[in-house]
Amino acid sequence: MHIDPPSTLRPNEVAIRMVEAGVVKHRTRADKIFFKAPPPQFLAGIMLSFGGLLSEVIQAGSGGINTDNPGLVKVMGGFVFPVGLVMIVLQGQELLTSNMMIHPIAVLKGAIPWWSLPLNWLIVTFGNLVGSLFFAAILVKYSGIISAAPYPAFVQTFALHKARDPEWHQIFLRGIGCNLLVSVAVWQAMGARDTISKIFAIWIPIWIFVACGFDHVVANMFSVPLGIMMGADLSTAAYIRKYVP
Repeated sequence: MHIDPPSTLRPNEVAIRMVEAGVVKHRTRADKIFFKAPPPQFLAGIMLSFGGLLSEVIQAGSGGINTDNPGLVKVMGGFVFPVGLVMIVLQGQELLTSNMMIHPIAVLKGAIPWWSLPLNWLIVTFGNLVGSLFFAAILVKYSGIISAAPYPAFVQTFALHKARDPEWHQIFLRGIGCNLLVSVAVWQAMGARDTISKIFAIWIPIWIFVACGFDHVVANMFSVPLGIMMGADLSTAAYIRKYVP
């Protein structure tokens, strides 16, 4: 009698796959890590920014609902954001926050040298930043797709809410909450055997972190610069000082 395998891997099997993924990332040339993704969308920063833009469009266009039920608008904005990470995982792209879990596991198991971790994080951070800035400047700001009210005002306010209003320790703690849920999403996706299961495994934790208001460093690489480009009362220097004390 044929017995179908379980729909998800056991935790120890997921851990083995994490180590294997870390080894693959370690052995991949730096230039391929930087540009890794099927053309023409060459960076994970771009994919994640699609989700960020969609979330902001939903929230900005729900002014009436936001007045009476701001929590509902947060839930709506959070619900659409995960499309970015879904595309990243299914396409095998490089995202800083997911690599923050995968690489340390491989290092701790002794499968890759320790220096591979900071090198990978540095390359992926820069690549994600370039993709996010490209998306914000070229595909959003200069394309004019959100140039009409109420979007510019919301984008500016959103950037200030992310970068100017909170203290550094608040941003740091929000980042911990975010990356905990991103790690859960990536772990669950790694353990899922089919595409639909992977999508659901990613969707729920990411929906939670966005709706709750945690901070994702790569998502902020898109939303905060976009707010500055759209005229927010925030300088690039002030943004950098807040994030790098």
